[in-house]
Amino acid sequence: MNAAHDAVEAMGKQQAHLESSYVVGAEEDDHGRLIGSFTDNDRTFGIRLADTDQGRNSASLLISKMYATRGYNVSRMERDPNRITLSASDKGCLIGTVTLGLDSERGILADEIFHDHVEAFRARGARLCEITKLAFDPQVKSKAALAALFHTLFIYARYLHSRTDVLIEVNPRHRRFYQTMLGFVDQAELRHNTRVDAPAYLMWLSVEHMAQQIARLGGTSSHAGTERSLYPYFFSSREEEGIAGRLIKIG
Repeated sequence: MNAAHDAVEAMGKQQAHLESSYVVGAEEDDHGRLIGSFTDNDRTFGIRLADTDQGRNSASLLISKMYATRGYNVSRMERDPNRITLSASDKGCLIGTVTLGLDSERGILADEIFHDHVEAFRARGARLCEITKLAFDPQVKSKAALAALFHTLFIYARYLHSRTDVLIEVNPRHRRFYQTMLGFVDQAELRHNTRVDAPAYLMWLSVEHMAQQIARLGGTSSHAGTERSLYPYFFSSREEEGIAGRLIKIG
């Protein structure tokens, strides 16, 4: 479930070029650690690990604002060692957020509604993670900022936590966004998601598929041609390796 696909649709055919200026550091304040920044069309965006109370509160406020327009019920974020929340900011203002949930003995949120399908993945040896609580300000016209959130989340999933498969619960009206923009595939029939009181599909994406798309398309947004996915706005493979190496060092 998310409130970000509308922001991407509003960007239309705009081709934002992501300059190679993503810098990982250790700057930290009440909103969490600023793990990277990059420039897109003369605007500087920051990607932050929202691992403080203030950071989680700010992310919760943005999610509530974006989801309320669709009538979804959303709970506030709580500290959880198995959830990694990232936020994107523009001049200090939060514009986007997304959370990566790591499978553990406690399971993942998708277990509540799609436990049978989640268990089938585990039985095949999948190291699962899930994407939740995606929200992006529709007034911000930057596919690069949205891609940076997803790519940083991918780096955490693949390089820092060795995950192999990604799940997401998706409202029917957002289904095409995930299929087209990232390559997610349906895994279950439509069910009612009691957490947000709305219908949802369970969708799946291989981390290896993401890696292949990044290797093929990452960093090509200035000459993406007819490619419709979000992958050209991801960082290049070389940039990804550098970011991953620095994130591993700082933990």
